[in-house]
Amino acid sequence: MSTSIELNISNSIATITLNRPKVFNSFNKEMAFALQEALDRCKEDDVRAVMITGNGKAFCAGQDIQEITDSEKNPGFEAILDDHYNPIVQRIRDLEKPVIAAVNGVAAGAGANIALCCDVVIATESAAFIQAFSKIGLIPDSAGTYFLPRMIGFGRASAIAMLADKISAKEAEQMGMIYKCVSDDEFLAFAKAKTEKLAQMPTKALANTKKALNQSMTNTLEQQLALESKLQIESANTADYQEGVTAFIEKRKPNFEGK
Repeated sequence: MSTSIELNISNSIATITLNRPKVFNSFNKEMAFALQEALDRCKEDDVRAVMITGNGKAFCAGQDIQEITDSEKNPGFEAILDDHYNPIVQRIRDLEKPVIAAVNGVAAGAGANIALCCDVVIATESAAFIQAFSKIGLIPDSAGTYFLPRMIGFGRASAIAMLADKISAKEAEQMGMIYKCVSDDEFLAFAKAKTEKLAQMPTKALANTKKALNQSMTNTLEQQLALESKLQIESANTADYQEGVTAFIEKRKPNFEGK
């Protein structure tokens, strides 16, 4: 795997670290494909939760502008979207494991939207989110126009996308864009604790929750009720459900195995 992405798997947790700190972890072709590879590795049974974070001062500054202004290296926007960013977003949403974005600094452009498509977004107090696209004559990509209006409402999403305002982590929490804003001193321990908690929970039930939430974006009420019934029956047939009920009756903490 490329050095632009670090992947560490321990105690059922995969930690994926964006590792181009000198350019604020901005994406080039190599890093985009390396992140896809890392997410594919997370499909395996030894992983039950994933945390994505960044090295250095930034989470991710989006696209590396040097790549797209280099006449020889520029892959073109069709490839950047269809081959680089869209597959990353799709992998995160399709992965049958919870994915936490631990936003350790500025998340801009595609970097912001990749963070926002994760299941849980935790940001350090000094972090910020910027839909920087309009500053250079582009539109939000990487599902920004899909998730933002659903998270914070059409009017607010439209203003943020067009004005390219810098949204502090605290503001992002207040408007429902992210789950939690945590002080810089407590951020990493908090993000790790939440990831560890998810890794010890009933993995198949979490995957089914994710599937239901994915489809709730476009389903009718009747379709969603039918989907909930299907996924609830699947969840009730897992070993973790049996363990959860047994532990409840025995008044003890359940020992979920992700099965």
